[in-house]
Amino acid sequence: MSNGQWYPPEWPERIRALAAGELAVAAPRRAATVMLLRDGGRGRPEVHMLRRRTTMAFAGGAYAYPGGGVDPRDEQPVRWAGPSPDAWADRLGVAAPAEAQAVVCAAVRETFEESGVLLAGPTAAGVVEDTTGDDWEADRAALVARELAFADFLDRRGLVLRSDLLGAWARWITPEFEPRRFDTWFFVAALPAGQRTRDADAADCAAEADRTVWTGPDQAAAGYDRGELLMMPPTIATLRSLEPYRSPAEALAAAGRRDLTPVLAQARLEGEQVVLSWPGHEEFTKLVPAAGAADGGSAG
Repeated sequence: MSNGQWYPPEWPERIRALAAGELAVAAPRRAATVMLLRDGGRGRPEVHMLRRRTTMAFAGGAYAYPGGGVDPRDEQPVRWAGPSPDAWADRLGVAAPAEAQAVVCAAVRETFEESGVLLAGPTAAGVVEDTTGDDWEADRAALVARELAFADFLDRRGLVLRSDLLGAWARWITPEFEPRRFDTWFFVAALPAGQRTRDADAADCAAEADRTVWTGPDQAAAGYDRGELLMMPPTIATLRSLEPYRSPAEALAAAGRRDLTPVLAQARLEGEQVVLSWPGHEEFTKLVPAAGAADGGSAG
């Protein structure tokens, strides 16, 4: 593997099984992830990234952003500010406002759970300035354990979710040959003033991440290109898409113009060779020969 593209060795076998009609396709679970940005001091923003533990069933060892699956309770009535769930339904391409609310809530909740950053405030124009301390950590842990619903957390603290602090950026769907599939919306958001991200606890084996970093998108992409940083195609693609922007505000302003057409990998057989591609992202094309070698090369 010449770069850091995450590519499980079982994929060629699963792709062939799918082509032969021998593989049941799992329905994708809705998910949200947030590219949290801050000024980097080089005339470029930095993005917050997590390294997934190697023991994780999905993409172990890969760098990603805070995020995760939608919780059914994310549809509960919630204190809300910013564009309405109806407006978000139009933007995200979902049928019902409740579905859009759930995706946005998942984005804000998962960001708090995995980074300690909370996109909420006491009013529609305010934002929490500090989320450190034992009481905040106890609430964060309760959310992670699903002992506390996000709506109840906000209500108890008298906070409103600031949906206006998010910008929808991209949408990727896990390939049909993967047993664990996600329909994931990627968002951008700026680190609120006064807040800081929590470090991953390498000793906490229950945590999903063992390392956290702030890095320039160009620096992280260069590490991927050298094969030093492992990433899934959606991660490196969204990183590259951030490179033209000089500040978090500039990226947020551009979010409304982003195309949210879902990106879904396509796999086909050419003889015994598997051709795996992501439409519009030629650099991820994989050519896997009959022997099933996982490092069959990428175009680009």
